[in-house]
Amino acid sequence: MPHPSRAVVIGGGIGGLTAAAALLRQGRQVTVLEQARSLEPVGAGISLAPNGLRALDVLGIGDEIRDLAAWQGDGGLRTPAGRWLSRTDAAAAAARFGSPIVLLHRATLINSLAALLPPGTVRTTAAATLTDPGDTGRPARVRTADDELEADLVVGADGIDSGVRGALFPGHPGPVYSGFTTWRVVIPVPGVVEFASHETWGRGRLWGTHPLKDGRVYAYAAAMTPAGGHAPDDEKAELVRRFGDWHDPIPAVIAAARPEDVLRHDVRHIAEPLPAYHRGRTALLGDAAHAMPPTLGQGGNQAIEDAVVLAHHADDLPAYSSARLPRTTAIVRQSVRVARVNMTGNRAAIAVRNTAVAALSKAGPALLLRGFDGIADWRPPYAARKAPVDER
Repeated sequence: MPHPSRAVVIGGGIGGLTAAAALLRQGRQVTVLEQARSLEPVGAGISLAPNGLRALDVLGIGDEIRDLAAWQGDGGLRTPAGRWLSRTDAAAAAARFGSPIVLLHRATLINSLAALLPPGTVRTTAAATLTDPGDTGRPARVRTADDELEADLVVGADGIDSGVRGALFPGHPGPVYSGFTTWRVVIPVPGVVEFASHETWGRGRLWGTHPLKDGRVYAYAAAMTPAGGHAPDDEKAELVRRFGDWHDPIPAVIAAARPEDVLRHDVRHIAEPLPAYHRGRTALLGDAAHAMPPTLGQGGNQAIEDAVVLAHHADDLPAYSSARLPRTTAIVRQSVRVARVNMTGNRAAIAVRNTAVAALSKAGPALLLRGFDGIADWRPPYAARKAPVDER
């Protein structure tokens, strides 16, 4: 049989592992190069919408992830004092988009994706540099500290500060600060047995609390603040200062966290779209291509979409760019617009926003869900199929 083509994936995050699994199912040899010591991700949750779950169905793990995750949506939007502005219904979202929105720890998803890869596929502590993107007449080349690899396809899945993106498009300005920073925790919360998922919008600040299926709580916060800031003491104390007087269970969640449990990161996004998501035999996906604010919960979902579409167009990278660039550019821009609404500090704008959300909620869940039309109803370009049989 013909020797299968070789792909090298730079980056072992969600997008990179999904791409590796999808390319393997297309019969390609794949090597994943991850610079970290392990695939263990930063401790945070991830929301998977129906579009991302359908992409995982292509790999045969969509139902596994649905079983491991908690359905997201039975809750709603609140004010800092606790008043409900809107109530959401997980079943309504599932009925509209054909699948639920689910929430799980990133490590759970990483483990399920890694289990799809044969032993030896992933090389950790393997920082990699793209030395040649390749072309129709020559392979792409990637260098590590130990060797140089040639490949018919290189996938840059190396995150928001992508070195691959810089090599392909050195004149691009890269990511910009989105205007706000985030805090995240995944912890058990003693004494808080049951509560509804919620997101709470304040003045230039927001908080979200969501139970995970394993009994822990995933909580996140965001605030408009200058880039590069840090708490004068620790980030738990900063959460107390900013959110400690908000409604229950927010104070209890903060109290249950240790200072070392709290992760803080500035939010950045790629404001100027790239001219393409490929050059030569090299393609970009996920945050390396189109980093976006988390306000629509689509960053990971779009990386997963990218991966299965890239595998479909692995021999025609211009088709991959054509399929992905318009869609992801539109979602980045929508995420930025939503962030401006969510995070506004203008009192008059907050009053108008809250009134509008309450009115839409009274009109029924369909109007609130309409904002995800064209996003959550996406379907992959090919259906799930059995992995190729190794005939060697």
